Amino acid sequence: MELIIATRESPLALWQAHHVQAKLRDAHPDLQVTLLPMTTEGDQKLEGPLYTSGGKGLFVKELEKSLLDGRAHLAVHSLKDVPVHFPEGLGLVGVMQGEDPRDAFVSNDYDEFGQLPAGAVVGSASLRRVSQLKHLRPDLEFKVVRGNLQTRLRKLDEGQYDALILAVAGLERMGLAERIAQHLHEDDCLPAVGQGVLGLEARLDDPETLSRIQCLLHEPTAQRVAAERGVSTRLDGGCQVPLAVHGQFVHGELRVRARVGAVDGSRVIEVETQGPPAQAADMGLALAEQLLADGAAELLAGTLE
Repeated sequence: MELIIATRESPLALWQAHHVQAKLRDAHPDLQVTLLPMTTEGDQKLEGPLYTSGGKGLFVKELEKSLLDGRAHLAVHSLKDVPVHFPEGLGLVGVMQGEDPRDAFVSNDYDEFGQLPAGAVVGSASLRRVSQLKHLRPDLEFKVVRGNLQTRLRKLDEGQYDALILAVAGLERMGLAERIAQHLHEDDCLPAVGQGVLGLEARLDDPETLSRIQCLLHEPTAQRVAAERGVSTRLDGGCQVPLAVHGQFVHGELRVRARVGAVDGSRVIEVETQGPPAQAADMGLALAEQLLADGAAELLAGTLE
C-alpha cells in the first residue's frame, strides 16, 4: 500500500511531513510513504497581517483539496494553523505528542523581553502575541513580519526589527534553538490553541489510513487539545482574534487557562479551570462561556470590525 502525505513546501512543513513519514515507515515496513508538497495561498500572500488575508485556513485549503480528490491520504499540519471547522468528509483524526508550546523571544541585542528599550520594534504576525505583549509593554512598537522562519530571521539580522516573537517548537524543529534568547513564560504570553502539536487530517471514510496512523497518536495531548479547541470552537477563534488557550497536566488533572485581549493591549480577560482529562472538551466549552460572561464578546467584536 502507498500512503501519500500532503504538505506545504515551507522548510518547517517539510520537516514535519518527513518526521511523520519516518515514523510511519518505522511502524509499517511494508508501507510506501511518499510526500506531496504544494504551495498554499497562505504561503503566497505575504503582505500584511494574516487575519486580513483570509486567516490561517489559507495554509490548509490546498492540502484539503488533495485529500478530497484522492491525490493524498493524509495531511500534516501545525495544529495552531488548523481552523476549528472542516470541509464535509474531512476531520482532525489524531494529534501527535506535543512539544514545547511556549513562545520564544529572539533578538541579537537583548537577552530578555524586559530589556527592550522604549520604542523598540518587535516583529510578530500573531494578534495573540501582540495583544498580550502590548499589555505588558505598551511602550514598544509591534510590526507585522511574515514569511518562513528563515525569512523572518534574515529580516531581524538585517536590522528591520529589534526582536521577533516566534514559536519555540518551530525553531527547535529547524535546528535553530540557539537563536532563542528567552523562553517566554506563559504568564506573560499564553500559547496558542494547539501550539507545539502536529495535527493529522484525513478523510473520515478512509479506514485503512485511519488504522495506519494509530501508531502516531498521543492520548494525553489529544485531551489537552480537546480542551483548547473547545474554547476556540465556541468563540469561533482563529488568527483573526487574540485568543490564547493552554492546557497542562497537574497531578493527574488537566489545568486549562484561556485569555482574550484587546488588540491594543489595553485589556486582557483570563479564566482558568481544572478537572478530569476525560472532561476536557466540556471544560473548554465552559471556559469559553466564562470568557463571554466576562466581556470577551466585546473584545472579539472589536477585533473583527
